[in-house]
Amino acid sequence: MADLYTAVVRPMVFGLGLDPEWLHGYLIERLAWLGQPPTEANSTLGLSPPQAWLRRQLGVQQPALQQRLWGLEFANPLGLAAGFDKDGQACRAWSLLGFGFAELGTVTAQAQAGNPKPRLFRLPRDRAALNRMGFNNQGAAAMAQRLAQLWAADRSPIPLGINVGKSKVTPLEQAPQDYLHSFRLLQPWGDYFVVNVSSPNTPGLRSLQARDQLEPILAALQEANPAQKPLLVKIAPDLDWAAIATVIELVQQYNLAGIIATNTTIRRDQLQTRVLRPTGETVAAAPGGISGAPLRQRSTAVIRFIWQHSQGQVPIIGVGGIFNGDDAWEKITAGASLLQVYTGWIYEGPWLVRRTLEGLLGHLQAHGLTTITEAVGLAARH
Repeated sequence: MADLYTAVVRPMVFGLGLDPEWLHGYLIERLAWLGQPPTEANSTLGLSPPQAWLRRQLGVQQPALQQRLWGLEFANPLGLAAGFDKDGQACRAWSLLGFGFAELGTVTAQAQAGNPKPRLFRLPRDRAALNRMGFNNQGAAAMAQRLAQLWAADRSPIPLGINVGKSKVTPLEQAPQDYLHSFRLLQPWGDYFVVNVSSPNTPGLRSLQARDQLEPILAALQEANPAQKPLLVKIAPDLDWAAIATVIELVQQYNLAGIIATNTTIRRDQLQTRVLRPTGETVAAAPGGISGAPLRQRSTAVIRFIWQHSQGQVPIIGVGGIFNGDDAWEKITAGASLLQVYTGWIYEGPWLVRRTLEGLLGHLQAHGLTTITEAVGLAARH
């Protein structure tokens, strides 16, 4: 079944020439339908037969993969990255697909359409994607209302994070209030929150990673966080080491829960793809961020730097170029406690989660370790 996707389904879908964003929207709709609560008549332990089958097929339940972080229980370290389920429409489905957690968003205080289409492109030769979506979403109020309806009777079986960005129309100097508005609306529904100041697709957003811009945002959010919800910051892979060190200092100063490393990259030097076929643009000149395999080495290097610079005291969610268990192990041993996938899941299909987790179990056994926590930073300690 796992090979069926890469051998048949992916070549067929990619070959149809359909707009990737349209396909993505269709998938989200199907997943939202799949995650609907079953009726009592067809429910076993709260799952319909198809839901139970999916969880058996795609999930891995092993104590060695479990860990407790920020007071939250993670059945396994592999989560869904932000950007996939922007409005939380499919949030009931992600636990069925084997994920240990899922991050919703990016959501902004104001609903916004995002950048002009087309704005999502596959780069198959590079096992990558280029996106310039521009935080298209229905807004924080709409997400809060949706989550209240979807989880009216129960709570998510996996931790749900919410990734918050700045509305495009909000001036940079008003960014703290913008982030704060979204955080207050969504605070009851997120198990953790992420300050996204690293997308390359909102003008000026990456400048918010500088100390004088980031500090007021973190201060405002922590002041409005009496429940002490875990708060992380997501950084770009293109920052230099000094800038990353500054972010680490701010994370420690404001008692943040950790760092997500990393967002997409604006580098193009390692790509084989030269032209975006739908538009005829050269990839070198096309705006947007690159995700997938070309990001793997740099994101791992950033993870290692954060772990070493903080002496392992700042928890890290590692994301960028994870396609298999070896990629995941590389990031765990570099210092990541948790991992996220997006582009790899599109290229490898729904069995990516199971194969990756089984790969991690194999690495644990080969190294004589009993829990995934023991592997965190293993290769960065020397």
